[in-house]
Amino acid sequence: MAKSAYKTILLKLSGEALMGKSDYGIDFETANFIVNEVKSVVELGVRVGIVVGGGNIFRGMQGTAQKMDRVQADYMGMLATVINSLALQDGLEKVGIPTRVQTAIEMRQIAEPFIRRRAMRHLEKTRVVIFAAGTGNPYFTTDTAATLRGTEINAEVILKATKVDGVYTSDPMKDKNAVKFDTISYLDVINKGLKVMDSTAISMCMDNKIPIIVFDIFCKGNMKNVVLGEKVGTIVEG
Repeated sequence: MAKSAYKTILLKLSGEALMGKSDYGIDFETANFIVNEVKSVVELGVRVGIVVGGGNIFRGMQGTAQKMDRVQADYMGMLATVINSLALQDGLEKVGIPTRVQTAIEMRQIAEPFIRRRAMRHLEKTRVVIFAAGTGNPYFTTDTAATLRGTEINAEVILKATKVDGVYTSDPMKDKNAVKFDTISYLDVINKGLKVMDSTAISMCMDNKIPIIVFDIFCKGNMKNVVLGEKVGTIVEG
């Protein structure tokens, strides 16, 4: 069996990634594709934590734009991440991958509350742990939740799954002259205003020396190749 470059990873998925070509909600064909990509990594013996966003259902800033109270809107966004997490759990367990969902906001009937020691034990037993409801606090994004949980489970890398194959000087969907970075520093991401993750998340990775690899989740085999240490996407590091 091929040897992984990492023992523990944290995968950050956007809610939009689950939409596929839909305008809203979860496209289950797309979700199943992502599930099989995760399965290929679990089969290498890698411990996998996942944080998924909720933008396919509701995001706090969307509510704020409609003049909702920001705190209320953010809590609604957190609940959207729980829906996505349960969908991922269902998909993973259908392909034989044992999974636990842990939420930052307690809802014991459907998921465990986040307890770090319990999460670590699940990972040791090769269960995928999906961390839902962000950090449990308003004003913090799921990017920040991903770096926080990644730090807590001693992940060696944050895998930022996107629709593009790395970090560019500008949006490659809109600018045909955009240039891709193979590697870039945390400070350059912040100073150049590149939308990799929010500045809080980038700063947390920088402080804890956790690299971020930005890659295209929709290229089959990409996630496994990243974990095997191949040059895929863009590495954000010191």
